[in-house]
Amino acid sequence: MVKLKSADDIKKLREGGKILAKVLDDISALIQPGITTWFLEEKARELISKTGGRPAFLNFKPTGAKRPYPAALCVSINNEIVHGVPNINRTISDGDVVSLDLGLVYKNLFTDMAKTIIVGENTKYRKLVETVRESLLAGIKEAWPGKHIGDIGMAISKVIIQNGFSVVEGLGGHGVGFSVHEDPIIPNEGRSGQGEKISAGLVLAIEPMASFGSGKIKMLDDFTFATKDDSISAHFEHTIVVTGEGPEIITKL
Repeated sequence: MVKLKSADDIKKLREGGKILAKVLDDISALIQPGITTWFLEEKARELISKTGGRPAFLNFKPTGAKRPYPAALCVSINNEIVHGVPNINRTISDGDVVSLDLGLVYKNLFTDMAKTIIVGENTKYRKLVETVRESLLAGIKEAWPGKHIGDIGMAISKVIIQNGFSVVEGLGGHGVGFSVHEDPIIPNEGRSGQGEKISAGLVLAIEPMASFGSGKIKMLDDFTFATKDDSISAHFEHTIVVTGEGPEIITKL
């Protein structure tokens, strides 16, 4: 069931979203060849502990999962799409395409954000990364009262496909605010006028994912989704509030 947020909820979500954006920006700045993904996890926990909030993903058990997620941060590299678990033995290398996904609980409300970073001077996948970033903004622009969830997915997929990439199948965005994942589900493909009707007070985590090859997926472990053909992928996400004046991105500095 879709749960709209009150003006007081939205005020707190704006505060939390800005904090989350700063934390993820600080973590992103640490990425360089030679560091481990666990180092980024430690920094995420350290930075969040100073905000008065707590990690949203740590010990969260997704529907169908065998066990709770064991980290605050998701670090997905190259063919890994989302939910890569930080590991003390996983080292980041020059040329890697690294997706960071982080959630924050602040004043008992949840925000969610992701970005993809290319390590070093690798230009081969720059167009993919920029396309997914552009598709996120295109999807957000459709989040107006009176429109539908399908309008968001249609805008996202149009940008991705027109640029020669594949929309990752079976994964997408979701409502957020009172918990990590809420209704509605937001597929990254859709048709205009279809799906849940969008209303003011709706809070959404919109998160396009695309790959250099096929859009088909596989599981690498209990949590990590990867491209079935091992092609490179990219992922971006913002939490937005739908207002009477349109969409407002709250996970930005």
